[in-house]
Amino acid sequence: MANRLRLLRFLNRTNQPISNLQIAHCRNSAFLRKVHTIRSAACHRNQQPLPGAFSLRTLFPWQHQSSGNIQQKRCFLTAISSTGFNDYELGRKDFRLDVPEYFNFAGDVLDEWAEREKNGKRRGRHPALWWVDDDGNQLKWTFQDLQNKSKKVANILTHGCQLKRLQRVIVILPRVPEWWLFNIACLRTATILSPGTIQLTAQDIRKRLQASDAACIVTDESCADSVDQVSSDCPKLKTKLLVSQNGKTRSGWMDFKSLYEKASEKHECVKTHSDEPMTVYFTSGTTDEPKMCEHTHGSYGLAHVITGKYWLDLNPTDVHWNMSDTGWAKSAWSNFFAPWTQGACVFVHHTLRFDPVKSLQILNNYPITTFCTAPTVYRLFVQEDLSLYNLQSLRHTLSAGEPLDDDNLTKSAFKGDYYFTGDRAVKDDDGFFWFVGRNDDVILSAGYRIGPFEVESALIEHDAVAESAVVSSPDQIRGEVVKAFVVISKDYEVKD
Repeated sequence: MANRLRLLRFLNRTNQPISNLQIAHCRNSAFLRKVHTIRSAACHRNQQPLPGAFSLRTLFPWQHQSSGNIQQKRCFLTAISSTGFNDYELGRKDFRLDVPEYFNFAGDVLDEWAEREKNGKRRGRHPALWWVDDDGNQLKWTFQDLQNKSKKVANILTHGCQLKRLQRVIVILPRVPEWWLFNIACLRTATILSPGTIQLTAQDIRKRLQASDAACIVTDESCADSVDQVSSDCPKLKTKLLVSQNGKTRSGWMDFKSLYEKASEKHECVKTHSDEPMTVYFTSGTTDEPKMCEHTHGSYGLAHVITGKYWLDLNPTDVHWNMSDTGWAKSAWSNFFAPWTQGACVFVHHTLRFDPVKSLQILNNYPITTFCTAPTVYRLFVQEDLSLYNLQSLRHTLSAGEPLDDDNLTKSAFKGDYYFTGDRAVKDDDGFFWFVGRNDDVILSAGYRIGPFEVESALIEHDAVAESAVVSSPDQIRGEVVKAFVVISKDYEVKD
């Protein structure tokens, strides 16, 4: 109950009803009702959808609103949606996603927002990308800025790197603005982007380069050494592009900064089919070797209108902060496609290490309206003195889990038309589902999926370890932590 009260205090510092913070640890619906009664969320119930919010039968906010059913109700746990999604059954009935033969997110969405912004037809005063770092540096790019800058990067890929359509490009960068430009540039050139986390080792990078047959890799100084260690084992890799954070060049690498300064802003976006490959992600590798997962311009670039409208509830006046690492698919969903589909501002805080106080200060200092992070972050937030922070800008907060489990039992996971992910949940008396945990041995710690076999394999490489067994141990803050049992080799002795 103490943690629930802390959660209540956190919500009372924000401008939203309890349900909009979708954390699975508050499973008592009676408690939620009491919280909802206590909180002053009535103001949301009386709001009407913002002018220009698009209807259920349209794709993008600038499209004409249909004369179909207008949703009027929403359950006691939620506020009026800013996009008009206030009744699930009506929304499901009226939903339709029209997939054209050709679609390109850069040309059909981002360039459209740039044009509307230029003509004064985009609601909202915030930029398309709002980037800050720990040193107080700040950057604001409009949709027109993104358009022009990404065209320069597209020309670098096409002319500087000599990349052809459908060739694969691995991008391993932290939360720097260039990451967004390369995402857009790959769309413009119809090259296939494969993002990677900066936590990848040299061995991880080798496997990804070899499996994907990537022709180009883009990274900074933090990963360049690892790439150089394995590049000779990757014959398909032709170009290494360095996005230097300290201004230094590197032998054997093309310098992004110098190429960018010379690149032209004139570029014609490639016309791509909706079912044409667009991006390749690698699975986490927690239960087996990482595998490639391919998405198309339609399945990601178009379909994430569902994420932007129904999950994130975004509109062009919003400032959305998603804390995902750039190597995660969640970053594509919530830091790229979903918010920009809705014309919202993507807020980015570039930091090397998460700090709850620093993050709360960000929420206090910037007009962030929607926020998505791992449940662990909220647990850490409620341990702080929330009375020190003004969180009234927040109207919608969410938490996100991990990707679908990847194992060798895919066929057995299908039951008829349903895919069983291995997630366990309970259904309460009100019909709401609450996440409980996993039915496999994958350890979920602070939002990271950890395979016990991975840890055991690493431990056994040490000469002093004869055998090892790894299990999860409950943790109040992180959910689970890794616990290892080790049998010492006969050549070593244990000392306290």
